[in-house]
Amino acid sequence: MNRRKLLKNLGITIGAAVISGDTLAGIGKDRYRYSISPNPLHKSLDKPITAIVLGAGSRGNTYANYGIQFPDQLDIVGVAEPIRLRKERFAEKHSIAAENCFDTWEQVFTRPKFADAIIISTPDDVHYKPCMKALEMGYDILLEKPISPSEQECRDILKMSKKTGKIVAVCHVLRYAPYFVKMRELIKDGAIGEVVSVQHFEPIEHMHMAHSYVRGNWHNSVKTTPILLAKSCHDLDIIKWVVNKPSKQITAMGNLKWFKKENAPQNSADRCIDCKVANDCPYDAVRYYHDRRQRNYVFDLPEDKTQQGAFIMEQLKTTNYGRCVYRMENDQPDHYISNILFQDDVTASFSMEAFTSYHGRRTRIMGSMGDMVGDMNELVVTDFKTGKSITLVPKAEDVGDYKNSGHGGGDWLLVRDFVQAVGQQNPAILTSTIEESIESHLMGFMAEKSRKTSKFMAIKM
Repeated sequence: MNRRKLLKNLGITIGAAVISGDTLAGIGKDRYRYSISPNPLHKSLDKPITAIVLGAGSRGNTYANYGIQFPDQLDIVGVAEPIRLRKERFAEKHSIAAENCFDTWEQVFTRPKFADAIIISTPDDVHYKPCMKALEMGYDILLEKPISPSEQECRDILKMSKKTGKIVAVCHVLRYAPYFVKMRELIKDGAIGEVVSVQHFEPIEHMHMAHSYVRGNWHNSVKTTPILLAKSCHDLDIIKWVVNKPSKQITAMGNLKWFKKENAPQNSADRCIDCKVANDCPYDAVRYYHDRRQRNYVFDLPEDKTQQGAFIMEQLKTTNYGRCVYRMENDQPDHYISNILFQDDVTASFSMEAFTSYHGRRTRIMGSMGDMVGDMNELVVTDFKTGKSITLVPKAEDVGDYKNSGHGGGDWLLVRDFVQAVGQQNPAILTSTIEESIESHLMGFMAEKSRKTSKFMAIKM
């Protein structure tokens, strides 16, 4: 499609007025809501695919919940989860037979294959072994990111998937979010000419940082995963995906600056419940988890709401979530920047920042004939020749209430495509197979080496 025709289809005519397009709905001057085109490879399935979930935490529940709204497409028939309450609640929600409920992932594989697919949402360092075993036994796999904290393990999974011919879909969910889907389509079709450079920003938000990467499961990079892979392999991947060229070289800088013992306020305590200066601290755990009731799903609260307050307070006395953010054994950088060189001299910069009051990815793409600026809520495309801009707003539709599924709708749109890929045994339906997704992981591994050695690192597939 030539560029003039593309702009007309978008609703822009060179030097003329905005016109309506078939996929656009006007919501104001030069503002349009759009929906992504249906995947032409989708077909009606004769029966739902069956899946076993390894890890019934937040991500496992998110993907499995697709089967509750669309039981004709996905049937969750098994679960492995060491935390009893999580396992019981998950099993009840999905009506899983008792003999298909397991305490560990290993127990699942003592049984002959009894489902079409495995959904792996275990901790990051427990992805490799269950994935390799599932492939060996002939399961297709939906694998939460990162593939593995180890470069060699990532390569081993890729090799095993090729050997067995089974599908491994990596949960790079931003590839399925309508916002980024449209961004990539426009770039591919030349809406802004040749892409020259990209700036991408992930504001983690200060309390998300404190919750997940200072107090939470990912506070120790050696025992879990470096933050660039744990949090931002999505971002490296989406930069790679929209640029759509091989990456060549990467450099990175960043460290842990603030969440350290020497920055603890005077008269502060090891735990927030004992702290004399908690009222002056933005990271006070009592105010965050108890008073505001934010992110307290990590506590597996009792159903009786009258008991939840006391339960939270007890957790703040005994778990890391109640500890002072300045006295944790954390080592994850709280600010991180990376520069990437792609083929054809395209450059990209990525910044991951903890100290923001907001979240939501921001992207600027500079092209030879125009530019794009967006924040996942809307995408503004400007044409240099005409000076005109059009604002595109993704429309939440198509997959039930997918706007609430997370990552701009990408979570459930990924599951929808995975169901189709497994049902048809056609990995081409997916945009995030392991073959497509591994390069951005290699970018992350090389970025970490660059950060630690202060060297430019080559990226080699």
